[in-house]
Amino acid sequence: MSMKASMIIDKDFKVGEVDPRLYGSFIEHLGRAVYGGIYEPGHPQADEQGFRGDVLELVKGLNVPIVRYPGGNFVSGYNWEDGIGPVDQRKRRLDLAWRTIEPNLIGLNEFMDWCRKANTDAMMAVNLGTRGPDEARDIIEYSNITGGTYWSDLRISHGYRTPHNIKTWCLGNEMDGPWQTGTKTAVEYGRIACETAKVMKWVDPSIELVACGSSGLLMPTFPDWEATVLEHTYDHVDYISLHQYYGNRDQDSANFLAQSLGMDRFIHTVIATADYVQAKKRGKKKINLSFDEWNVWYHSNDADRKIEPWSIAPPQLEDIYNHEDALLVGCMLISMLKRADRVKMACLAQLVNVIAPIMTANGGAAWKQTIYYPYLHASVFGRGTVLVPLIKSPMYDAKDYTDVPYLEAVAVHNEDASELTIFAVNRNLTEALPLEMDLRSFGGGFHIKEHIVLEHEDLKASNTLEAPDRVKPHSAGNATISTNGQIEAVLGKASWNVIRLKLA
Repeated sequence: MSMKASMIIDKDFKVGEVDPRLYGSFIEHLGRAVYGGIYEPGHPQADEQGFRGDVLELVKGLNVPIVRYPGGNFVSGYNWEDGIGPVDQRKRRLDLAWRTIEPNLIGLNEFMDWCRKANTDAMMAVNLGTRGPDEARDIIEYSNITGGTYWSDLRISHGYRTPHNIKTWCLGNEMDGPWQTGTKTAVEYGRIACETAKVMKWVDPSIELVACGSSGLLMPTFPDWEATVLEHTYDHVDYISLHQYYGNRDQDSANFLAQSLGMDRFIHTVIATADYVQAKKRGKKKINLSFDEWNVWYHSNDADRKIEPWSIAPPQLEDIYNHEDALLVGCMLISMLKRADRVKMACLAQLVNVIAPIMTANGGAAWKQTIYYPYLHASVFGRGTVLVPLIKSPMYDAKDYTDVPYLEAVAVHNEDASELTIFAVNRNLTEALPLEMDLRSFGGGFHIKEHIVLEHEDLKASNTLEAPDRVKPHSAGNATISTNGQIEAVLGKASWNVIRLKLA
């Protein structure tokens, strides 16, 4: 088979508009995500509230539109009231999810302050593990009602006269997982999620709600869980969640980079299940998808098993990402973009220190992990309308997947900016991949603004405190316009590529 790929892009063949919230992220009270991550009083770059300015700048560079908080597994045993009011009067609690002590120095109000500084919105989660509708109606009253009631007046007394107006809420987290505090059956969760959704929207009808899907593609509950939960909640929720992490424990890089095909199937199955419930309900509303946990996660597993319990902010889930991890993250971003008509929100889990694109040293520097770059490029350049790419690519077979295309790619048309951006991964670990792109429907007159490439000879190369720029992108890609008006490029082996075109 010829080792050449082709791609036809037609401006009228549209997948759907990209919801900016597709590029969201996640901060959980876990490890050093909060304490030592976004918040470190006494750090040389901490502001008057203790938030690290260097971390804020890296977050703002990503243009993160929304951040899920405060969990994650943490939320299923969390009393949100512990995190409001005078800090010196807050209770220290045992967090059973991660077996640490939560000092509650940061809570809802402080997190909303951080969101404003980071130019992002909050996706707030409520506890449906140990609590339920009563707690949920209280927190939304505290957050979103102007004043004149107990909880809204309490917020005002805490120094926040203007409501936070949090518009996106998660109804619990991973409630089918046996590791979860308050694990439930699909019927149990569906019933409490339905009743919680009702009271929350009675308090504030303008909010959007996310129901918990299965905790992962391989859960024995999947996809019956989604069908049952949506049958209970269809009339009251707007999204169903998906969570998925991948790893390369067998050190089989070809198989590792093929795992986004599993993500494709996961998305397809959840869409089909949601549409089945819509049909069964004779409903008009499409339930969209919130892929609110996704990433590579496996490097830190052994170290995490050795952490002594009941400490404060130990270094948990601190994966140090390498070059091949960045390639899979790029493929996963492409997977979600390919279904931008239904995947409307997503959260890279997580944002700082905990399986994160940003790492910090306590008292020291912050730096970008390898996965920072595909996330950055997609968030900054992947705004607009996703187009249906017609791709021909040579393929390979891996241990768990067959017919894996070497080329993984998608195109996003930003009509307002007159730009077209092509995101492409070459999965071939040993050879470059010639690529021809046919843009005939756009007419002539376009030119190449930039061809960004993330590549490295060593798939295992990573960025560290001592060498923060070992793996970083360059803009010396070789994309050109041929005499017949096609775009031609040679994608380096094991590379992430961003080809940006200015249209006439």
